[in-house]
Amino acid sequence: MIFVTVGTHEQPFNRLIKEIDYLKEKEIITDEVVMQIGYTSYIPQFCDDYRTLIGYDEMEYYVKKSDIIITHGGPGSILLCLKNNKKPIVVPRQAIFGEHVDNHQVLFSERMENMKKVITVNNIKKLKNVILEYKMGNKISFTSNTSKFVKEFEKQVMELL
Repeated sequence: MIFVTVGTHEQPFNRLIKEIDYLKEKEIITDEVVMQIGYTSYIPQFCDDYRTLIGYDEMEYYVKKSDIIITHGGPGSILLCLKNNKKPIVVPRQAIFGEHVDNHQVLFSERMENMKKVITVNNIKKLKNVILEYKMGNKISFTSNTSKFVKEFEKQVMELL
């Protein structure tokens, strides 16, 4: 199963939801796909299930159940994946597309990728190949070291403030 989440930010993230729906329509993705679409205005036509918003328990259920998680670049969504020993594919929201007020998700996800915690996809047209490679087992597995990561993350956030 593939779980897609765009978080709760009020700006739509049509770019991601449309691309996943297209890949499902063309049968490039054959897995079951469940999406949390937030305030996205595009309604998926080809995924197996979608919801606008979901609670924490349901979100954690889908993270645990999924073989692949595709998420926006929000720290909460990413950290939930890491907490459950999952390495997400991150498609950060970008200001140029009206998906967020700035590019902090791009910066955060690139930093997380440098730490080998996530796979970042800034160009949506590369998502197809990243998913296919991930399915073929080319993902980098890791042993969770969540508490150390959270302390380091808090330290870096405090330095920014």
